[in-house]
Amino acid sequence: MKEYKYKINGNLYNVAVGDVEDNMATVMVNGTPYKVEMEEKAAAKIKTVAAPKAAAAPRTSTGEKVISKPSAGGAGATVKAPLPGVVLSIPVKVGDSVKASDTVVVLEAMKMENAIHAGRDGRVAAINVNNGDSVLEGTDLITLE
Repeated sequence: MKEYKYKINGNLYNVAVGDVEDNMATVMVNGTPYKVEMEEKAAAKIKTVAAPKAAAAPRTSTGEKVISKPSAGGAGATVKAPLPGVVLSIPVKVGDSVKASDTVVVLEAMKMENAIHAGRDGRVAAINVNNGDSVLEGTDLITLE
C-alpha cells in the first residue's frame, strides 16, 4: 500500500491506497476503509508514426559515391583527416605558404568543427578535397611541398 498525508482545510488525512482492480480501488482514510470507484477514461488513442527512411548517400553525376577514401600515398607530405567527417571549409589555396600551426581544413565531425593544422611548414601543392566532401579517417586532405 502506498501511503500519503494530505492537509485539507487545516485537517490532516492519512491516506493509504491499496489494490486497484479495473476501476475500483481500496483506500484507507484515517483508518477507515473505503471502496473508491474511479472514473473510466476512454481508451487512449495511439498515434503511429512511420519511422523515417534513411536517405541515400549522395552520388556524383557518374553514379559514384561522394566519399573520399584514404589514398595509398604520393609525393610530398600530406595532411590526413584524423577522423571521419565533412569538409566545411578550406582556408588555403594551392601555392600558399603555411606554417605548422596554420589551419588548412575545417572538418565537421560529430556536430563539432575541428581545425586541421598543416603539421609542418611548407607550400600547398595540392588540395585533394572540396567543400562538402565526406571523408574517412586517413584521407589525404592537402599535399604540402
